[in-house]
Formats: sequence, C-alpha cells, structure tokens
Amino acid sequence: MCAFCSKIDKNYLCEKCRNSLEKLEKMHIDKYKNKYFNEHIYLFKYENFIREKILAYKFNDKPYYYKTFVKIFITNKKMCDILKTYDIIIPVPIHNKRRKERGYNQTELIAKELSKNFNNLKYMNILTKNKNAKPQSTLNKKQRIENSKNVYGIKENIEIKQKKILIFDDIYTTGSTANECAKILKECKTKKIGILTIAKD
Repeated sequence: MCAFCSKIDKNYLCEKCRNSLEKLEKMHIDKYKNKYFNEHIYLFKYENFIREKILAYKFNDKPYYYKTFVKIFITNKKMCDILKTYDIIIPVPIHNKRRKERGYNQTELIAKELSKNFNNLKYMNILTKNKNAKPQSTLNKKQRIENSKNVYGIKENIEIKQKKILIFDDIYTTGSTANECAKILKECKTKKIGILTIAKD
C-alpha cells in the first residue's frame, strides 16, 4: 500500500505519488567543519506535503509509512551512492517513556530497513536517550540546543573505531540533536560521521 494515498501498490509508493515527490526531491549534501559530524544528507525541504507526511508518521500512529520513506531513499541513485560509502547506520533514540506512548521509534524502523538494502551498511541501535527531555518540536532554536545537552549516551562495549557512521533522524532543524549524538560517537574514535534525514527545516 502507498502510505501517502492508501492506494494498493506492492512497491509502497504509487506512480502518482512518486511523480509528485520527484518534483520536490533534490539530493543535498551540506558539509560542516564546526560540528561533530562531517556532513548532512537529505532529500526534501521540511514543508507542505513532506512535512504533513512526516508529522503523520511520527505522531498519528502510522508506523507503516516507513516502507514508503525507505522506497524514496533507495530509488534515488545519488542517495544510494552515498549510502554505499558508510559502514554503519544508527537511529537517533527516543526515551523509553515516549516509545511506549508512541508504540515505535520512527527512526529505528527506517534505519533498520535501509540497512537491509545495502550489504555494506550494518544496522546498530547503540545510542540511548537517558533523559525524557521536552520534544524538540515544541522549542525555539536556543531552547533546542540546551534541551539536547547531556541527554544521549552509548551502550557499553561497542566497537566502532575507524568506522564510517551514519546517524539517521527524520528531520534536521537546528542540528542540535544530531550534533549531540555525533559527539558521543566521536569519542569512540570513528573515522567519519554523517547525518541522514528525510528533510531539513
């Protein structure tokens, strides 16, 4: 089923919605020197149709949307070429309390499915969220930066030294969540860290 229009389609994305998305889709790679990560990769601006679908995926009990989002990623050749350069994909975690309320972590579903499509890309769910901070979507830029500090941790005895790591999140706004997660992983002497999102605000 196509998540975006509910039309029965074995590819999880019907031709009509695929054509609509292609008009909005554009591969972006933003490079950074003042962050704990090296680059941010995304396909859409966080607006209109895409914004509506991401919000529905996160907050309206539509976990099955992940199949459609993955389909969008793996049918973009430039995106596939980038994903083939990384060794490990790691989802941004949510707190256990929020996970129980929502029933799923939207970043886990997509990251795990993406890894199944690339032999080189190992899925590792190794980051933890130790504090049930306020949702970033409810805060301004300054508050988001403060809200994400000292929130994340990493599971013990994880060997990712000299690995190219890709952190997956659904939306990139200020980059504070991504940077805090990258900071934790950087301490493990990783070779490279990238951020992958569906959209950027």
